[in-house]
Amino acid sequence: MSTTANKVPLGQKIAFGLGMLANQMFPAVIGIFIVVLVKDLGFPGWMWGVVSLAPRIFDAITDPIMGYISDNTKSRWGRRRQYVFIGAVIMGIAFIIMWQLFRENSLDYNFWYFLLTSFVFYLGLTIFSVPYVAMGYEMSDDFHERTSIMAVSQWIGQWAWVIAPWFWVIMYDPEWYPSADVAVRELAIWVGIIFAICAMVPAVFIKSRSTVNEDYSPLTLKNIGGSLKEIGGNFVEAFKSVPFKKLCFATFFVFNAFNTVASFTFFIIVYYLFNGDAAAAGIWPTLFGSIGALVTTFLVIPIVAKMSKVLGKKKAFMVSQGISVLGYIMLWFLFIPGKPYMFLFALPFFSFGIGGLFTLMMSMTADVIDLDELKTGKRREGVFGAIYWWMVKFGFGIAGGLSGTILTVIGFDSVLEVQPEGAITGLRLFFSGLPIVGTLLAMYIMRDYDLTEERSNEIRAELDQRKTKI
Repeated sequence: MSTTANKVPLGQKIAFGLGMLANQMFPAVIGIFIVVLVKDLGFPGWMWGVVSLAPRIFDAITDPIMGYISDNTKSRWGRRRQYVFIGAVIMGIAFIIMWQLFRENSLDYNFWYFLLTSFVFYLGLTIFSVPYVAMGYEMSDDFHERTSIMAVSQWIGQWAWVIAPWFWVIMYDPEWYPSADVAVRELAIWVGIIFAICAMVPAVFIKSRSTVNEDYSPLTLKNIGGSLKEIGGNFVEAFKSVPFKKLCFATFFVFNAFNTVASFTFFIIVYYLFNGDAAAAGIWPTLFGSIGALVTTFLVIPIVAKMSKVLGKKKAFMVSQGISVLGYIMLWFLFIPGKPYMFLFALPFFSFGIGGLFTLMMSMTADVIDLDELKTGKRREGVFGAIYWWMVKFGFGIAGGLSGTILTVIGFDSVLEVQPEGAITGLRLFFSGLPIVGTLLAMYIMRDYDLTEERSNEIRAELDQRKTKI
């Protein structure tokens, strides 16, 4: 049922991918920089939890509102492009301001400064990311071409995770900067400018048709305020879709179990493998993230895209997540003091978890949107994209809060150069155990996902026939 009419030029895929690079770079760098809050600025675990949780909950609340606005925008530029551009500008500027933290300021001042500026950053992220993701869903009607679009975008986006870990090396190398907080203040400027520009690329180069004459709800303040009820209805209606509900909850468990413990990598390598000596740890924390991302870019994403064509999207998901469980088990045994190179052998397996997740899930969400159109007669990429990423971001906020809580519970103390043995064991147990539990739950949820290629092609044919009759 695939047709060349639904093929997307490579240039358009790359333009979309550069937006994904920005979409992933900002959270990737936050994951690196946030270590400075604990290790260099003295944030206790509860402060880390609050600054991670509160802005992301705000972000999750604003996402569906932005989805409604985007879906109902009448403009000669289409429904999405202008918001992507404006969001990119706000996001870049706020990111720079957010990291201008100084040791000489009080702990409370730095806490409130970072928390409040984070809200502005996440508002910009919402304005950018919700319409940006919806643009991707709209780029093709073809079952396999959707996976190709997401594979290219994830391939480009994965470079964020290759690049970001090297900031650890720069931040803690005295030949570069006298202290990590000084490094973060300057590096944030470069990151904010460069990747805000990348975020603007889809707005400038991805084609979209005018929506001036579409029959959308007028975007007055009164209507947007009144739309909150409709947004709530959209949530309820979207979650009546069993396939969509499965995608949301499976992503929630895989991605957010991973994110809860991701920042522990630095602490495990420094405090377990190198007994608290960050200088001696050198580039090993960086290599964990960077090599893992390279494996994802050049091995995992191409393999998962191929598996999707051969096995189908659901089976490709189950296989890739099963491989990642093996990787987490291996990491328990391959974090060995004195032999840091051993954990590298687990990375090809570990990387299948996140590497396969969004390549498949974003493509599957586009299939679900077709099913929704068949049932309701509405194209609601913005709403479905917003709800899907609401689950991701809400869980991401919970993950940030859990990270701080776990550090407190296990007795990790950022002031100590040598951590208690129980704290290190706790870090390792959570690092391997929590993602395994999350992944197994996701696999259980997806065991009977039934929106196959055959069914998707039937839906697409019915939609095309409906349009022909009109």
